[in-house]
Amino acid sequence: MEININKGTMIAAAAAAIIMLTACTGKEPLVPTAASEPSATTSPTSTAAPTVKKPDFTMDTYPRVDGSTATIPLSQGFASELLGLSEAESKAFIKHNTTHNAYVNLMDGKADIIFVTEPSVEELTMAKDKGIELEVVPVVKEAFVFLINVDNPVDVLTQKQIQDIYQGKIVNWKDIGGPDKEIIAYQRPDNSGSQTLMLSQVMKGLEIAKAPVELKPADMSGLIEVIAAYDNSDKAIGYSVYYYANSMYSKDTIKFVKVDGVEPDNKNISSDAYPYTSAYYAVLKKTEAKDSGARDLLEWILSGDGQKVSEDSGYVPLR
Repeated sequence: MEININKGTMIAAAAAAIIMLTACTGKEPLVPTAASEPSATTSPTSTAAPTVKKPDFTMDTYPRVDGSTATIPLSQGFASELLGLSEAESKAFIKHNTTHNAYVNLMDGKADIIFVTEPSVEELTMAKDKGIELEVVPVVKEAFVFLINVDNPVDVLTQKQIQDIYQGKIVNWKDIGGPDKEIIAYQRPDNSGSQTLMLSQVMKGLEIAKAPVELKPADMSGLIEVIAAYDNSDKAIGYSVYYYANSMYSKDTIKFVKVDGVEPDNKNISSDAYPYTSAYYAVLKKTEAKDSGARDLLEWILSGDGQKVSEDSGYVPLR
C-alpha cells in the first residue's frame, strides 16, 4: 500500500535525523534515520569477499524473502543456486511485493529478510513506532539513472540542472541545449524505492515540485513506457534504477542521461565514477537471531560465491 507523507513533515524528520546509512561505495551517506532508538544500522563489509560454507537449505527452511521489483532476479538467483531450482521453479518460488510493502512485511513478521533500496523517512518512522531497529547491509551496487527519449538531442545534464528541472526552475528543453519544448518531468509515488532515492540522493533536501497523479506512474514499467512512446515522449524525463531500466525493462527508444558527463554503465558504477551510485540492501531486524537462516543467507551472499551469483544474475558486485 502507498502511504502519503507531507513533504514538510518529511524534511523536518530528515533534518532531525543523525544516524546515516552508508553504502559501501565510499560516497556520502544516503538516508537519515531516526536519532533515537530504534534506528537503522548499516553493517560493514570487508574489502575481500570471505569464503563461506554454502547454507544447507530446503524449500521449507529457506528464509522468507521479499523485496523490490528490481531485485527479483537477484532473489531468484540466490534461490536457484542454494536450492538447485530451475529458472521456472525459482520464479514460482520467489515472490516480491515492491519496496514499501516489503518493508511493511518485514516489520509485521511476514518476511525474514528483504532486498530493497534504502528505507524512506516514513519507513524508518514506522519502524521506530513499532519498536523495531532495522539492520541495513549493502549486497550489490546499483545506480540511479535518468531516462529520456532517443529523439531528444540532449545527452548530458549536470546534477544542478536535474535539481532545477525537478524544482520547476527549468521548464523548457531549449534552456539546456534541447528543442524549444516543454519539459515533462515524471516522478514516482511516495515510498517507492526510486522516489526515496530521488529525494535523498538527488534532491538532497531541496523541495521537489509537486507532480499531478498522471505524472507519477504507479510502477517503474509505466514510467519507462511513457518515455519510450512516440507521442510527445521527446518532452519527457524520468528516473529509475539502472538494473531495472537496463536489464529487466529495457527499451530501444530510451537512453540514459550522462550526469556531469559520466555515463551510467557497469564500469562507472563499479568504480563510483558515476555520481548517483548507490546499492541494493539486505534489510532484516537487528534482533534477528545470529544463527537464523536469514543471517546464514546474508553471510553467504556477501561471500565470494554469493557475489559471483549476484554478478551472474546481471548485478554489479560490491567488489
